Amino acid sequence: MRNKITVIGAGHVGETVAFNCARLELGDVVLLDILEGIPQGKALDSFESSPIFGFDSTVLGTNNYKDTAGSDIIVMTAGLPRKPGMSRDDLFYKNLEIVETCIGEAVEVSPEAIIIMVTNPLDAMCEVARRVSSFPRRRVIGMAGILDSARMRSFIAMELGVSVENTHAFVLGGHGDSMVPLARFSTVAGIPITKLLPEERVNAIIERTRKGGGEIVSLLKTGSAYYAPGLAVAEMVEAILKDKHKILPCAVYLEGEYGLDGTYSGVPVQLGRIGMEKIVEIGLTDSESEALHASAGTVRELIDMIPEKVAAKTT
Repeated sequence: MRNKITVIGAGHVGETVAFNCARLELGDVVLLDILEGIPQGKALDSFESSPIFGFDSTVLGTNNYKDTAGSDIIVMTAGLPRKPGMSRDDLFYKNLEIVETCIGEAVEVSPEAIIIMVTNPLDAMCEVARRVSSFPRRRVIGMAGILDSARMRSFIAMELGVSVENTHAFVLGGHGDSMVPLARFSTVAGIPITKLLPEERVNAIIERTRKGGGEIVSLLKTGSAYYAPGLAVAEMVEAILKDKHKILPCAVYLEGEYGLDGTYSGVPVQLGRIGMEKIVEIGLTDSESEALHASAGTVRELIDMIPEKVAAKTT
């Protein structure tokens, strides 16, 4: 029996996640959206590519949560982008409502699923999903660090003119401007980039990584990134469903790790069939630890905005 993967939200990110999970034959995929016809059309288009790519996973588009029942993985991509005139608080509360509704419906028919969150603001929406689902922390994980690290790896390869396969990057913290790219753990063929580039170029790469999502938004004018985010999610799904015990940077709920408690933050995580198997703690310098705690503080400000009625669902 194949695994079952539900992707909530048939926008660009959702359809990219669904297509890549099917293409990699990670399981049968259900693409769900409230708009009639959109998930059905995109799912059919994806499935019609199966003879070309040679995959046997099915792709079903639906508007009904009953079709998602028994999912092993729930990927939450639905949410509103920030629009002109919309404050950060406006976006937060709009997407909180969407996450609360969608996750509530999905977990009711898939109580054993593992949730992968993509909706922004990512770290805070992870906490909303954790509270609504009442799932243990190992089963509510956010996609952030994989994308941020991939962006940093790309910029390193551009700067040095080397293969992206030789590059490795390490990004901690929240998914946003307060993220913490760690240059001394970012390497090319095992050589730290701090040994290969002058400080000003390293700092430029770090800054571009922090602004990576915004750079794409400014170029597109409307919309945001979806190829890299979609593939980042697929890598997480693969690590979980294939029980790979793979260490990837993900947003997880911390309970004392890295000196942080009661908040989501991006850290190295070992992923397997149960979801988060363990958090990998590394030694940080005082400045790195300070930056990580500052990033977590930004996330905690948003978490503190979650209404009590959502928090009450855990009791």
